[in-house]
Amino acid sequence: MTRFSPRQAGDPYRYGVFLRPDPRTSLAVTTVTTQLRAQFGFISADAFPPHATLVGSQHIGRDEDTIVEAVTKAVAPLTSFPVVNSGIRRLGDGGAVVYDVHHLADGTPNTPLVELAAAIDTAVAPLRRPAEDPEPNLFDRQAFRAHLSLASHDLRLRPDLSEEAEEFIHGLGVEVPPDFPAEYVSLYRTRSDDWSGRYWLTLTWTHLHTWRLPRAD
Repeated sequence: MTRFSPRQAGDPYRYGVFLRPDPRTSLAVTTVTTQLRAQFGFISADAFPPHATLVGSQHIGRDEDTIVEAVTKAVAPLTSFPVVNSGIRRLGDGGAVVYDVHHLADGTPNTPLVELAAAIDTAVAPLRRPAEDPEPNLFDRQAFRAHLSLASHDLRLRPDLSEEAEEFIHGLGVEVPPDFPAEYVSLYRTRSDDWSGRYWLTLTWTHLHTWRLPRAD
């Protein structure tokens, strides 16, 4: 049964397919983001559930059952695999501070994780529709960097706090598992009043569906 009628281009909704970390890692993320909100007023990373984005900010003008069906087919042949948390890192030029979960212990990219994101992107690509707001974050295999955000968009507005915030995160001494299984993939509907601006200030989200990847034999 369809969950709602198809929406038109320019509406306030976007969809994201996220990798959910294990409970202890999720607790570490929320502990850090809560403290950053309390100390610096940062809200961006804290506005989302703890996650590593596989495919994000998708404008899909189809019913949600169609999205679930497409992703179900994409993940059906896949199995769970280990994800290594390489610790607190800076991400790109934007100054974001994250847990790096893109790399293995030897520093090479986690290929199964990249392939998972690529498979989901391929599945949802035919469902994308134009929007008045900016186009979705399209998957780029070379640019993809899996991460768990700790301090993100707020640092674009306050780059002067980048070093202080990173030092603060280290100083919290939050214990986080060194790895976790890539086991839970979740679909979220997100809403914002203005996707073209500081969307995280009005962001709300709803969990829609979870897929559990079986363990390899």
